[in-house]
Amino acid sequence: MNVLKGRVPGVFITSNGSPDNSAEVLIRGVSTIGDNSPLYVIDGMPTKKPMNEINAQDIESIQVLKDASSATIYGSRAAQGVIIITTKKGEKGALRVDFKASLGFKNYSKSLEWLNTEERGYVQWRAAVNDGTNPNFGVYSFDDHTDANGNKILDAIHYPEFIDAERTMRAADTDWAKEIGRNAILQNYNVTVSQGNDNGSALFSIDYLDNEGTVKGTYFDRISARLNSDYKLINNKLTIGENLSLTKTRHSLVNPGDLLNQTRTIQPIVPVHTVDGVGWGGPVAGMSDRHNPVRVIEDNKQNHKDLLRLFGDANLDFEIIKNLHFHSMLGMDYSFSWERNMQLTYKSGFMSESVARLNNYENRWGNWVWSNTLNYNFNLGLNKFDLLAGHEMISYIHEWIQAGREGYASEDPDYMYLGSGEKNKTNGGSATAYVLLSYFGKINWSYNNRYLASATVRYDGSSRFGSNNKFGTFPAFSLGWRLSEEAFMESLHPTVSDVKLRYGWGKTGNQEIGDFASFGLFEALYGSDPTWNPDNGTAYDITGTGTGSLPSGYRRIQRPNPNLRWETATQNNIGLDIGLFNNRLYGSFDYFMKTTEDILTTPPFIATLGEGGDRNVNGASLGNKGFEFILSYNGKFGDVKYDVTGNIAGYRNKVIKLQDNVINSYPGNGADQTILGRPLTSMFGYVADGIFRTQEEVDAHADQNGKGLGRIRYKNVNDSDNEINDADKTWLGVSDPKFVYGLNMTLSYKQWDFNMFWNGIAGGLINNSTKGYTDFVGFFGGENYGKRTLDAWTPQNPNSDIPALSVNDLNYERRFSTYFIESSSYLKLRSLELGYRIPDKLCKSMYMQNAKIYFLGENLLTFKKSWGDNKYTGIDPETPNQAYPIPFSLTFGVNVSF
Repeated sequence: MNVLKGRVPGVFITSNGSPDNSAEVLIRGVSTIGDNSPLYVIDGMPTKKPMNEINAQDIESIQVLKDASSATIYGSRAAQGVIIITTKKGEKGALRVDFKASLGFKNYSKSLEWLNTEERGYVQWRAAVNDGTNPNFGVYSFDDHTDANGNKILDAIHYPEFIDAERTMRAADTDWAKEIGRNAILQNYNVTVSQGNDNGSALFSIDYLDNEGTVKGTYFDRISARLNSDYKLINNKLTIGENLSLTKTRHSLVNPGDLLNQTRTIQPIVPVHTVDGVGWGGPVAGMSDRHNPVRVIEDNKQNHKDLLRLFGDANLDFEIIKNLHFHSMLGMDYSFSWERNMQLTYKSGFMSESVARLNNYENRWGNWVWSNTLNYNFNLGLNKFDLLAGHEMISYIHEWIQAGREGYASEDPDYMYLGSGEKNKTNGGSATAYVLLSYFGKINWSYNNRYLASATVRYDGSSRFGSNNKFGTFPAFSLGWRLSEEAFMESLHPTVSDVKLRYGWGKTGNQEIGDFASFGLFEALYGSDPTWNPDNGTAYDITGTGTGSLPSGYRRIQRPNPNLRWETATQNNIGLDIGLFNNRLYGSFDYFMKTTEDILTTPPFIATLGEGGDRNVNGASLGNKGFEFILSYNGKFGDVKYDVTGNIAGYRNKVIKLQDNVINSYPGNGADQTILGRPLTSMFGYVADGIFRTQEEVDAHADQNGKGLGRIRYKNVNDSDNEINDADKTWLGVSDPKFVYGLNMTLSYKQWDFNMFWNGIAGGLINNSTKGYTDFVGFFGGENYGKRTLDAWTPQNPNSDIPALSVNDLNYERRFSTYFIESSSYLKLRSLELGYRIPDKLCKSMYMQNAKIYFLGENLLTFKKSWGDNKYTGIDPETPNQAYPIPFSLTFGVNVSF
């Protein structure tokens, strides 16, 4: 779905640089508290599963349905919009073979810069000196003196040759961010064979993708095959077809987020290996208990997850009488995954594991879909009618099992299977399911291609809801007026080529909550985890024998709600389509208003209800409004053809209703300042009003525990008490961007073509929580810190905007404040492509129909806000807070058809 980023107004896509190319897709922003992901419909088959398991080379077209008047027909899972994907089919003509290959190189970029060993020592000394405490702790010691002004001056930093008592780890200067990174390779190969004639068509494709991650130990590879075919029988009255894809993926189990975080949490003085070059370096006394990330990568290289996905449908279309068609589709979307997770023994500083473990996981999940429709179209004079009626059934199931074993004589992957383990067998498993039943109808009408109208109604039932409200009715309609066809517009032709006004209204339902959300649930829990889940076990030695298997009781985990009902979104959409100068300049504008009611939530419960008091309810409302604008212009100068398209979109939401008992779960103080009437992503906290630079400023300010020179000054919002406390918290901003925009430019000249695509967001804010360790040392002891700490306030550096370093955080600067809020705005040169099409004469001499070579650069430039109070201090605002960095990449590709 990253291909849509910045190209379709109203589609907001966030992603990072992980090799699986996963993305979060929002259509017209956040409109519910739960799942905001859209419904995907691939060749008529609905799914909510990730799109990175689908081969992009198979896609013929993508259409986005954003307003309810068009999405309602797709039913219960369409409340957050619909993305319709049509895959390629065989075309009429001779046998055709298409071959595509590409090879890309991705450049690793650090998410942040960390201190080296000497710098880490200086920062420790400076923080302790600022606090008036002894800086000689951990592996560091220092020589310093006091100057004539009473300021401490550092003379030398000392640390031992070996940091451990066993003298196995020599003091190092490890750049951990560099150690886990690499320049990676991306390969993609695709072969498609297709043919068609008057009686049918067929297409077969096979695709292989191998995507290394720029973080070592991460990867994603996929092999997929597709077979699409259709055949016409009984004098072309009956068409039988199928669309089937089989995908197998493998990806690493190592968590890239953990790896990136570990490059900070482990100190640079720790070596990667012990002096023998075999053992692992690790933390010693005085350091945080964090892993060596290189060891984590090496010990997990044999662990992976395999997934097999079978997706597709068989369908038939029968023309009963002229223009009356019966269409039936039986589809399936099933996934099967296998995971083998070997946890090896290791010793890494004072961290170690002496017992090898193996855990296997198997999952299967998915659904079948059966839909049947009758479609009839006819004309009455200048009136055109299109009638549709149908029903749909969906049945979903998810089952998983787990088995584990401990104690292995050998840690060879060929030996570590469940049967070889010596002790501590474990197992587990569960299942869940839901079903949907729907009936729907639609009428389209047009008069002389001038007046347009459509009406839809859908009746959906879900097993997830209570016995009193399983079904919901969701109507929609749309109206259109093509003004350009009116007589009074004829004088403006061809300057005004096309003008169309649109209005749509509709309701859509949402059932995205637990499969057994309306039921009272109990579970038998034989044991409990004494560390993370104590005293919840239901097994009890009721006979007092002290031996043997214990009988297990049951505990409540959820209260029933037979009145649980559909979440409903009501949307109004006003639109204008316009074409000028024979449609050389064309575009559209949309304004929408959306209200989501009866939002499905699980509020906290009062303690008097006892254990398992959770209960799913309908209890919130959210309003959403925004706009979308897209404009294109195309033309030519001689042999040069060009096309320029720009788009911009924005939205804002506000919380209209919440239950009283969940107000405190959202920003605000729960009393006079609440999230009600504000955007869902509003931020609430203190206003950081600069840094105390003189003693006079300190003395004149309100009472603030820990205030002093070089410390953050917090604004006294509630000046009635002359004290900085909870009453001084206020609203600080909204994380949602105000605008998302894109600009796409295409040029072609004879055999050459060129494309440049820019994309950006404006007006958004992020909580840059990484400043907790790029600017401070008192929040996380015994770890490493960012290089910005080197520029922190000191008497010799009084103009710094970074507060004085402190070991103890006496000023409570970890509190959420505007100091951590930064701009998420950026502008990126997302892609630059240059292609050359081989001349037809040369292609024919080589028995090719056509051929093209191209070079593609991606993520070439990034511009961010680097000025002002909320400037972004990280590397890339698109991937803040140490998310997987998006790499710069270069790709060479070739497309050939025979």
